[in-house]
Amino acid sequence: MIATISQQQATTELVSNYLDTIQKQGFSGDTDASFSTRLSLSTDNSVYQQVPQGVIFPKSAKDIQLAMQIASRDPFLSLTFGPRGGGTGTNGQSLTPGIVVDLSRYMREILEINVEESWVRVQTGVIKDQLNDFLRPYGFFFAPDLSTSNRATIGGMINTDASGQGSLVYGKTSDHVLGLTTYLVDGTEMSTTPMPVEKAKVIAEQNTTVGKLYKTVLDIGLENRDAILEKFPRLNRFLTGYDLEHILSDDLQTFDMSRLITGSEGSLGIVTEAKLNITPIAEFKTLINIKYDSFDSALRHSPFLVAANATSVETVDSKVLNLAREDIIWHSVSDLITDVENKDMQGLNMVEFNAVSPEDIKDKVDTLCKLLDECVEKQTNGVIGYQLTNDKADILKIYAMRKKSVGLLGNVKGSQKPLAFAEDTAVPPENLADFIVEFRELLDNHNLQYGMFGHVDAGVLHVRPALDMCDPEQEKLLRHISDEVVKLTAKYGGLMWGEHGKGYRSEYGPEFFGEHLFTQLRKIKAAFDPNNRVNPGKICTPIESKDSLVSVDDQKRAWFDKEISIDVKTEFNNAMTCNGNGLCFNYDEKSPMCPSYKVTGDRRYSPKGRASLMREWLRLQESENIDLLNVEKELVNGEVITWWERYQHSRDKKKGVYDFSHEVKESMDECLACKACTTACPIKVDVPTFRSRFLNFYHSYYARPAKDYLVAGIEQTAPVMAKFAKVVNPIVNTKLVSGLIKNTIGYVDTPSLSVPQLSKRISKDQQFNFELLNSLSKEQQAEYVLIVQDPFTSFYEAELVESFIKVIKALGKKPMLLPFKPNGKAQHVKGFLNEFKTTAKNAAEFLNSLSEINAPLVGLDASLVMCYRDEYVSILKENRGDFKVELAHEWLQTQNFKQVTLATTTSSPFKLLSHCTETTAMPNASKVWQTIFADLNLQLETTSTGCCGMAGTYGHEKQNQENSRALYEMSWQPIISSNEPETILATGFSCRSQVKRYEKFKPKHPLQLIAELL
Repeated sequence: MIATISQQQATTELVSNYLDTIQKQGFSGDTDASFSTRLSLSTDNSVYQQVPQGVIFPKSAKDIQLAMQIASRDPFLSLTFGPRGGGTGTNGQSLTPGIVVDLSRYMREILEINVEESWVRVQTGVIKDQLNDFLRPYGFFFAPDLSTSNRATIGGMINTDASGQGSLVYGKTSDHVLGLTTYLVDGTEMSTTPMPVEKAKVIAEQNTTVGKLYKTVLDIGLENRDAILEKFPRLNRFLTGYDLEHILSDDLQTFDMSRLITGSEGSLGIVTEAKLNITPIAEFKTLINIKYDSFDSALRHSPFLVAANATSVETVDSKVLNLAREDIIWHSVSDLITDVENKDMQGLNMVEFNAVSPEDIKDKVDTLCKLLDECVEKQTNGVIGYQLTNDKADILKIYAMRKKSVGLLGNVKGSQKPLAFAEDTAVPPENLADFIVEFRELLDNHNLQYGMFGHVDAGVLHVRPALDMCDPEQEKLLRHISDEVVKLTAKYGGLMWGEHGKGYRSEYGPEFFGEHLFTQLRKIKAAFDPNNRVNPGKICTPIESKDSLVSVDDQKRAWFDKEISIDVKTEFNNAMTCNGNGLCFNYDEKSPMCPSYKVTGDRRYSPKGRASLMREWLRLQESENIDLLNVEKELVNGEVITWWERYQHSRDKKKGVYDFSHEVKESMDECLACKACTTACPIKVDVPTFRSRFLNFYHSYYARPAKDYLVAGIEQTAPVMAKFAKVVNPIVNTKLVSGLIKNTIGYVDTPSLSVPQLSKRISKDQQFNFELLNSLSKEQQAEYVLIVQDPFTSFYEAELVESFIKVIKALGKKPMLLPFKPNGKAQHVKGFLNEFKTTAKNAAEFLNSLSEINAPLVGLDASLVMCYRDEYVSILKENRGDFKVELAHEWLQTQNFKQVTLATTTSSPFKLLSHCTETTAMPNASKVWQTIFADLNLQLETTSTGCCGMAGTYGHEKQNQENSRALYEMSWQPIISSNEPETILATGFSCRSQVKRYEKFKPKHPLQLIAELL
């Protein structure tokens, strides 16, 4: 363990003093200088890492104004600031060595909408999808469509002038900005809207801060108009940083300062509020997925598709498609993007048409489909087939796959990962194919792998070469490729930054603008921020400043990672591979990913945050010459330190002696171990696994709380208590005992044990009899179903096992209950890895002993069944054996329910809410249940939902009560309250327990309903 504070961890006394001062002066938001928070905001989706000195989370524009005003006084004049939104940028725009101003936590209010005038006013922490969910009932949407729309903020979109899919029709963010409220470095508020040039000149004559800014910008825009128009290429995705061209209208009659701020990457001020133009939703959509024999064919065909007046033309290459096939996302699109018989699909163009009436689409679609049929028939243009869909839900599924491409590219095997550093070049669409040929030749010459996807209609293609930044030579190669791509884009009349902004590529600005125009940018920066204090180093520096621009060669994440040994990186690969794409910041409350972040809004409590903390923790251990892997081996044989040393460590902790491990532990404690990250994250960051290993290390140095032993030992104590349930339940439920458990152990709402116990509910012939099974033929054995017990259903919900037995018998099979064998899931969750390994070994030996029996093994609890498939493989490796335990629905889908006759039928629909572990690990589970119910002539509706907030024992722990309830109210309660109790079904034991806790009724498992109706 580490008990020292490194230079990276330390925050200065000046920063601490500043944070204290603004709080005392009325700052209503949060301030944080902890290393864990600063570390969690030290990366974005780029290759760079910059640990800030502190973070402020304003709750209002007044907070920002106050923070800036105080920073403009002695002794705080040396402090610098960097505004931050979703942190999804690929070029480090939101990274700063100073103080982060994070607007994403609180400033997420949608303030006003005017349907008649088609505009909305929002705070800039509002998330893109959040805004569109709000606008949808009004028939509008905010047009720029980003791949990161479920986590990117409006402020981030404004600062990078984001665009995305459909930009030929819908333009960029700047095309939709009607007005901005920006706070300058001294706290001055500036409101900007389009206005007549004459009015702007009047403001420019005023002797005020804003007046001086208007004069500087207006003079530069007018005096350099010809040079600006001559220098800047006419591209749809044109992005300069400071948009000198569009501050003035083509006829020079209108001036708009907002166009300068939009795309300024937070280097001119902090934008707190935006008035945005909104677009009517085109209700009628058609998407044509065109399949090609090569990616080059797809690119060369794209101008033809753009000419067909499509709304957008998106493309992905075979590498992206193949990665998608291996991801959970593919199950939702596999029937929409089918393979062509005897053809190898190497590229895909997704062509969308949309309109407010079907007539506006039909002719365009019919014409294109006729031409595509000719291509397929005559084998021209590389077209090997196409599929068409008009269903909006299906179209969204396909685009979800396309959006996830960003993250999927980071999930390739090996140390070389596709990186974003030269991947948003924009060239005229007619030049794109030739440009890509040379781009590919550049990468092929260095034997690099890469993936490609993007917006071919706008000439923007995302090309991500695979490099290992821990290799010094490959880091140099990143610089070389960047320089060569700059030359290549210039050759084809394009731009290095067509979509994702400059950030650490700002050093190429002078080369692009030329000395004269770049000097004008520096004059603008000097006028807004003379001392270079707002996002310093991005885009340009003030005209008189000697400060440097940030560089492509600046400090990268690998600078930290390369200090970790290869063996440790390999062992903790599930933390090391996080590339910062931030899908775990998903705004959608119905998504199971990631509940602890959703309920707290704290980036430390997200998979990305935890992966960042874990990586730093690994680095710090090695810096202190602690051999983690050896310590882990020693832990198998017992304690690595004496009980007295552990006592001393625990005493130091109580005294407040610093150890970064405590900050990591705090983050891990908020994890619900739901494992949504292991599948929903495109990189498959596996927090529960590295969390268990961390806890195993941590508690070898620091004492465990009593509740950990209670939870880890549940599978040993529950069988004993179940025998005396009639005595135990009344005692545990008394105020005295429940209060004692709550206050001394920290465990609340203990569930009641089943009465009568399971063994009293089953007949003798349903009890395990190995001799009988072994004496039967394979055909006779196949008539049996072996029920694998788990502690929850066996001891706390025996009626469910009883229902399953009834259903098995109705299907003409013979149920047999296996003896209870601890699974060890709770031990793994709490980091008792030695104990878990012993438990897993014993359970695996028993289950493998049944491998010769020709009967399925079926369990009822998703989290424990998945433990056999996941954690057992990790801990036992090749000793795990080949036994297979199915969940009930997996076995049931192989049975013929049409032969089953129900004693009671109903036409009322039932609503199924799935366990979050089941939802992410087995996305087709709900469809299987729907099929089973349909075969029984029952209606079953499914719904998307996030975590219920219980997640095993998380919701029972005292310190988690507030978050557990908030998660339930966020995701489950609206569905529960809008449906009759008897119609609600839930597959998770923890989920059913959570509903019972708050609603005083317990939903049935689908099996219980079927058993009742038999």
